[in-house]
Amino acid sequence: MDVVRASKRLSYVLRHRPDSVGLVLDDAGWVEVDALLAALGMSRDELERVVATNDKRRFALDATGTRIRASQGHSVRVDLGYAARRPPETLFHGTPERNVAAILADGLRPGRRHAVHLSVDAATARRVGERRGRAVVLRVDAGRLADDGAVLTRSENGVWLVDAVPPSYLSVLSA
Repeated sequence: MDVVRASKRLSYVLRHRPDSVGLVLDDAGWVEVDALLAALGMSRDELERVVATNDKRRFALDATGTRIRASQGHSVRVDLGYAARRPPETLFHGTPERNVAAILADGLRPGRRHAVHLSVDAATARRVGERRGRAVVLRVDAGRLADDGAVLTRSENGVWLVDAVPPSYLSVLSA
């Protein structure tokens, strides 16, 4: 089994198109493991290997191990139930260089996802931004953003989530 390929397929199904394999996520994004395995033709051992070796820890099993969901990044409507938390004073967002002018003018918006994703360190943000071209890392004044009323949550894998980041909370860290 190609773990990377299986992880991408799992991401696609659990974040964007559960219907592509005949599944329906519950309101919190969970699906029964047995139903997922049957739909994907995957064994429990293969699934556990994908979950355990995914470098971004994109997937979470519930406490009983009978349900699974993506930790964030959904384009389908789900309520992940993450509680609001006080973020670190500074967070980071990596983006391809071609997006920077628009972001500095309009701020960060979730696009097709439900939230803007922020990283705790610049290196992670750079890796995320490099997936689609030369990356620029933006510094997010997350403490001030929270002080001004934005609700930030942290996913199970440590990614910070927020509805949007206005341009006044952003600065270019590096290109």
